[in-house]
Amino acid sequence: MYKLKEIATNVFYVGVNDRQKALFENLWPLPYGVSYNSYLIIDEKTVLVDTVDVCYSDIFLKKIADALNGRTLDYLVVNHMEPDHSGSIRLLRQQYPDVKIVGNSKTHGMLGGFHGITDGLLEVKEGESLPIGSRNLTFYMAPMVHWPEVMFTYDAKDKILFSADAFGTFGTLDGGIIDTEMNVEPFREEMIRYYSNIVGKYGSPVQKAIQKLSGLGIGTICSTHGPVWREHIKEAVSVYDRLSRYEGQDGVVVLYGSMYGNTEQMAEAIAYSLAENGIKHIVLHNASRSHASYILKDVFKYKGLIVGCPTYSGQLFPEIESALSKIEVREVKNRLFGYFGSFTWAGVAVKRLAEFAERMKWETVGIPVEQKQSLNAANYAGCLALGQAMAEKIKEQSIN
Repeated sequence: MYKLKEIATNVFYVGVNDRQKALFENLWPLPYGVSYNSYLIIDEKTVLVDTVDVCYSDIFLKKIADALNGRTLDYLVVNHMEPDHSGSIRLLRQQYPDVKIVGNSKTHGMLGGFHGITDGLLEVKEGESLPIGSRNLTFYMAPMVHWPEVMFTYDAKDKILFSADAFGTFGTLDGGIIDTEMNVEPFREEMIRYYSNIVGKYGSPVQKAIQKLSGLGIGTICSTHGPVWREHIKEAVSVYDRLSRYEGQDGVVVLYGSMYGNTEQMAEAIAYSLAENGIKHIVLHNASRSHASYILKDVFKYKGLIVGCPTYSGQLFPEIESALSKIEVREVKNRLFGYFGSFTWAGVAVKRLAEFAERMKWETVGIPVEQKQSLNAANYAGCLALGQAMAEKIKEQSIN
């Protein structure tokens, strides 16, 4: 029944789209949905690479049966055990009881934990290959990209890299599967958001994985989320390379919390000054309205971050504290940091922001501005000076 996309001769896309889920990992908004990608190789042996979320197992199993056309399934390669990719393994094993499940030692431990599967396993190690006929599948370990069991599978015959979550992006595949068949523009920002939200903490492992892959001739990247990359391979790898090195573009995120608009006025003044001093990429995030997912995306994207916060119950404003905690968990490096705050009777926020900068080991730019009650002329001038200092520092770094 299903007409399946051939990625290469006898390599089929059997993934599914999820347009129902509101939050990925029950945390991150999915305004454009998400795809769960799986691939079936038909050779002398038949090999499935990863499965899909259990919610879509019925459609998924039908696609596999259509592609196999009466043949059995010999191998399942598990590159990643996160449930959105491994959720259908138990049902797949029920459908094909003799299927050998291929993974590394950490994969097999998780198979037992998640699914109670402890038999019919084939353990592979770094650089080992599995002959399946005209192809050899070679396995490369990629621990902590972004789970410890992650590995990549490489088909040298067709130069296909099955890359688990690496080079993935949010967004459903609306008709086209391969990047040459679609407008990839909507995926650009969603790739940055996916990386910063899901992979962001693990920059060093991503760098190691990219270096490991540098010697392979890769003509196609089959990630577990988003488009199959062919025409835009260099761009996709470049995005992951840049973000994993925490290399920000020339731009500034102004993140603020404001109860009654006084801190917001300070943020507006700083943004005005940034623009006046030549910064074109400026993003203002009201922490009470912007979801942390988008705040993180822009913090990863741009090299400057200026945070403004009122004192609230002797602490940071809760939404700012929450956003900073998520940034800190991801261990974002090499940002230029400015900060400002306000209070009515006891100022604490500015002190707490200074402590945050010290923990992150970021370079502090400009003189912090602290406003008691509503904005006055002196502090307005201080906000303009803070924006100017950040703009000058960014331009100085760009020259150097």
